[in-house]
Amino acid sequence: MQQPLGVILAGGLATRMGGGDKGLLEIGGAPLLQRVIDRIEPQVGALALNANGDPGRFARYRLPVLPDTIPGFPGPLAGVLAGLDWAAEQGADSIVTVAADTPFFPCDLVPRLLLAAEEAPHLLALACTPRSGDEALKSGGGKKINRHPTFGLWPVSLRDDLRAALEGGLRKVVLWTDQHGAGEALFPAEPFDPFFNVNTPEDLARAQALAS
Repeated sequence: MQQPLGVILAGGLATRMGGGDKGLLEIGGAPLLQRVIDRIEPQVGALALNANGDPGRFARYRLPVLPDTIPGFPGPLAGVLAGLDWAAEQGADSIVTVAADTPFFPCDLVPRLLLAAEEAPHLLALACTPRSGDEALKSGGGKKINRHPTFGLWPVSLRDDLRAALEGGLRKVVLWTDQHGAGEALFPAEPFDPFFNVNTPEDLARAQALAS
């Protein structure tokens, strides 16, 4: 298997932050997006950014900007599809996605996803963490884990299947990944969940504290 390409998902509407680009918010003197780039770039063969609107606002990062190809802001799966189409043009066979608002994800994300995908029928895998008793269930059904659907390894071979699912109205990531037997890469959630993401002003304050 080739080294995956990387795609940073930044196509959301950030409604709980009042709109705008969460990735351009700063913690510890650096934008969230720069921190994400610094973590993922050493782990992948090339890197692109999934974002909608004027790509010029990301010019300083010198990355290809990939807009959603499915209209109406259908969620992260549309960003995954845009990334898979880009990867196919590059001759790659897979991508790893990360979220632009999650600055502390593991520095061994890609090798652990690759390892988890070896046991999966389609070389597809999601990151996950143990779920503690007082934590709200994000996704995972009856499992004692939280799956993090924006952090995954995605094979280019499934892009047409994904496109058909999106055009058919599918929006929930784990419904699609469950259909294809996705593997799960389990990461520790202590001393804090490395997939903690910035959704609210309170989250931004917590990220500032963690960065320092």
